[in-house]
Amino acid sequence: MFSHIMLGANDVAKSKQFYDAIMETLGHKPGVIDEKGRCFYFEKTGIFSLSKPIDGKAASCGNGSTIGFAADSPEQIDAWHAAGIANGGTTLEDPPGVRGTADTMMLYLAYLRDPSGNKVCAMHRM
Repeated sequence: MFSHIMLGANDVAKSKQFYDAIMETLGHKPGVIDEKGRCFYFEKTGIFSLSKPIDGKAASCGNGSTIGFAADSPEQIDAWHAAGIANGGTTLEDPPGVRGTADTMMLYLAYLRDPSGNKVCAMHRM
């Protein structure tokens, strides 16, 4: 459905450090910086990227927006969350854990804010 996602970053190098750490826990390679200073994570299923906003204004988070990353297990999410905290992210919402009910899909989730304030999540369908 999606070809790519690009997030604004006030400091691409600092954001790259954060995303390299959390992406590694999910089995992805480090991001690649292009000639314009943007950072790209290329996968067969899509591209995730970081860039300073083109209009020259500060990057800001989208109120109500969340970017979700798929994870293979709760343990992988715990590692993702720990890597994010250790690399400039901040935790938010509840601690990593199970959400849902027996009547709905059970999910293991964790949420972080990246160094520019974007909300990201790791999710495992149980």
